[in-house]
Amino acid sequence: MAITLVNPDGLPKIDVYRQVSIATGSKLVFIAGQVAWDADGVTVGEGDLAAQVEQCYLNIGTALAGVGGSFDDVAKLTAYVVDWTPDKMPALLEGISRASEKLGGTPVPPVTLLGVAALDVPEHLVEVEATAMID
Repeated sequence: MAITLVNPDGLPKIDVYRQVSIATGSKLVFIAGQVAWDADGVTVGEGDLAAQVEQCYLNIGTALAGVGGSFDDVAKLTAYVVDWTPDKMPALLEGISRASEKLGGTPVPPVTLLGVAALDVPEHLVEVEATAMID
């Protein structure tokens, strides 16, 4: 496996993701920010942050499968959430959890969460991009 996820001693142990990823593969993959579109370009979960987060993660899984990888190969995620406030955390975590179950229960790699004013279209509440390393 090209990615090893760890929570080093001296840093907080956060259940929803790992603090550090170590990439040792040979093919670096950058996945464009994924929004809550299905394969036909229809928005999934309009108005539902958890459903949109889940779809973003599933789209990343699909993109990785298309280049011979899986979510296990993800070294880093960046999530952009429209009008982020801490009270949105439960919905975000629910979406991650649902996607993780569908993707084989993979631990989440380091993730950066950024609040933004808007995304590409008004119905999109979240966008997630990924960097992966594939052997």
